[in-house]
Amino acid sequence: MTKAVMRSNHETDVTTMTATTSKSSAPAGPDEQTEPMATSAIILLFVGLMIAMFMFSLNQTVLATALPTIVGELDGVDQMLWVSTAFMLASTIMMPVYGKVGDLFGRKPLFMFAICCFLLGSVFALIANEMSTLIFGRVLQGIGGGGMMILSQSIIASVVPARERGKYMGIMGSAFAVSSVAGPLIGGWLTEGPGWRWAFAINFPLGIIALIAAAVFLKVPKHSRGSGPRPKIDVIGMALISIVTSCIVLTSAWGGHDFEWGSWQINGLIVTGIVAAVAFVFVELKVSEPVIPMQLFANRDFLLCTIAGLFVGIGMFGVLSYMPTYLQMVHGIDATVAGLMMVPMMGTMLVSSTLVGFIVSRTGKYKKYPLTGILVMAASLVLLSQLKAESSAWETIGCLALLGLGLGLSMQTLVLVVQNAFPVSMVGTATASNNYFRQVGATLGMAFIGSVFTQRLMDNIKSGITEIAKTAPQGHIPKISSTGLTPEIVSKLPEPMHSLIITSYNDALVPLFLWVAPLAVLGFVFLCFLPNTPLAQTLKNEPAKRENLDVGVENAVIASAPVSTPAEASSVSVAESPLSEEPRNDGTDHTQLTRDRDPRTDH
Repeated sequence: MTKAVMRSNHETDVTTMTATTSKSSAPAGPDEQTEPMATSAIILLFVGLMIAMFMFSLNQTVLATALPTIVGELDGVDQMLWVSTAFMLASTIMMPVYGKVGDLFGRKPLFMFAICCFLLGSVFALIANEMSTLIFGRVLQGIGGGGMMILSQSIIASVVPARERGKYMGIMGSAFAVSSVAGPLIGGWLTEGPGWRWAFAINFPLGIIALIAAAVFLKVPKHSRGSGPRPKIDVIGMALISIVTSCIVLTSAWGGHDFEWGSWQINGLIVTGIVAAVAFVFVELKVSEPVIPMQLFANRDFLLCTIAGLFVGIGMFGVLSYMPTYLQMVHGIDATVAGLMMVPMMGTMLVSSTLVGFIVSRTGKYKKYPLTGILVMAASLVLLSQLKAESSAWETIGCLALLGLGLGLSMQTLVLVVQNAFPVSMVGTATASNNYFRQVGATLGMAFIGSVFTQRLMDNIKSGITEIAKTAPQGHIPKISSTGLTPEIVSKLPEPMHSLIITSYNDALVPLFLWVAPLAVLGFVFLCFLPNTPLAQTLKNEPAKRENLDVGVENAVIASAPVSTPAEASSVSVAESPLSEEPRNDGTDHTQLTRDRDPRTDH
């Protein structure tokens, strides 16, 4: 009898100590909840998120058809890659920051700040009279845009279970496709009509609507933080990851273009990036609230989806960034028609993303869709690399439609799988980390393809002019600025200069797609090892969520169970908690219960 009492007291002490540790080391984010939101409330919330997502994704594509005219007027064809790369670099750096800070301190104020920062960047881009001002505005837009995308996904993940979240993620993917269709069309129409600056001006009415929607509809239930110490922001980690990301992008953008490979500038960037990356890992292992917890990489779902997402980003944005320019220059069409030629790609992406989202929500099965999608993407890149200057427009449209199909099958599903692997308190950090590496891939794709494309284009034009001068020494060669070419100027060039420019653009860009295609195949290989983890039908909550339960009742339950170690005591607490009860026949992976606690408690 005495032994039994002593055992019970020991278990009570263990339980109390475990609860205290969870409470102090893993404070619940203020946007988390213990009860599901009503469907009507989720729909109103979703409206605000979709408006912000639409504005962000529209901004990524609206410049695609306007870019040749913009860089031509600002005399900056040699800096063309930075109009897109600056935006992607800034948004990539900020993604983990938004994810972590949102988890710790709340997502709604941060979401509204991101929208305001995005609008401020639009002001600078609107008034730009030189490339430096335009690029600075794009950096500010990227700082805000990264938060708009990450926080939209995180907020939905914090209120909708993974099994039901598939349809919401599918609709988000389709919204990206819709804006991607509208973007090139709007950009082309504005460029030919009132002017390309209106492509930035349209952000203001959309931004105001997004801010109002965020203030009115984002009714995310709040949760008390508890009596634990205020979490510390990982400032050093954020600074180091910014250095790493910048070194990666600058190396890929400047190498072989602005500076020779092997030069002290490029070697310095490589060494700095490696040192910063090593320092980042050590810092993240030591701090209490790491911006990218190293425990994420121990989860196979996260690791495999992140690697595949990085490869998808390289292929997707490498094509999206420069294909409209290619279409205008090579096919001699105006910006609006170039936008229309991108519609099939976005159309197949819209349909496939939405359809897959609803199928996954209904069946809970997802693995075959990203596997199929990434293979289709590889095939489309190979086909794009075979295009010639004389190829018909229908060949290009067919290849782009195939690429859109592959992206729709894979992109949002990979994000859903990552979110399913973590509890609500970690979903923002996990989502942001996954998107960070995908954006690194996107930025690498844009920087690498843009840098090599620009250099090859300049070399092709210079060598072509030299050949024309040799074959026709007495002929008149019109003077052109290789950094000031616009579709209008090219269309008015006489032969053989007109053919030279068209061929130079084609030969500089399309072979690069074949270089990228093997990465998609590698992504397929990694996804073959993706486990079939069933999608959870309830929101995953960490042990700290149960701090409001009656301690006496919890201890009584544990005392009645044959527990002998702290780990087993914690396991029983999870199993007996009302928050973790689920029907045994719902298809949910009940082994997830042992993974639902916050990994931060391992520190």
